[in-house]
Amino acid sequence: MLATRSTVFISSAHALTAPVIYLARHATPDWNRKDIRYDVAPGPDLVPQGEEEAIKLGEFLHAVGVTQIVASPLVRTQRTAEIAGAVAGIPVVVDAAVREYSREENDQLVFDRFQPALDALAARSAQEGPIAIVTHGGPVRVMLERLGVDRDELWHYRRQFDHQNPLPPAAAWELTQTDGDWRMRLAFSPTPYTAYPLAVAYV
Repeated sequence: MLATRSTVFISSAHALTAPVIYLARHATPDWNRKDIRYDVAPGPDLVPQGEEEAIKLGEFLHAVGVTQIVASPLVRTQRTAEIAGAVAGIPVVVDAAVREYSREENDQLVFDRFQPALDALAARSAQEGPIAIVTHGGPVRVMLERLGVDRDELWHYRRQFDHQNPLPPAAAWELTQTDGDWRMRLAFSPTPYTAYPLAVAYV
């Protein structure tokens, strides 16, 4: 399923689109690395499977009209964003606010640093079109919980994917803002998953 932009007319001369943000997880990294931390830069790089997943993510981002990618500074997120951005033909910028969930943090600290970046990107999206954030499973979970995704829906996905993440590698949740409220759905995965409520989805 692909997102469509809804237009809100504010005058006869000016129009804004409803902000659309894609919260994407990095593609599959080398989980066998035991000599470096996963929560601080640089972290592990992608494996070949991950590079293929990132290509599929780029194809999706191009199809839904994403205009920019914002990436976490870790290698696995930057590489995912670079590959996807090259496929989609869109620029990539790095922002430490959307980095991995550190072992020194809790949910509130992650939300406090991520939320201002999300708000700024939503304002930009209203002017420029959909924007993607390539981040990590932990921050995606925190943001979905705090923005009000139904708990049963969230756990439906967390039970399916590795480490109870709410999305698999290189997948993306679509967040659409209307009148200050967010409507959220798992919009893309490079691999099959069981969609909520219990329909098999292939993207």
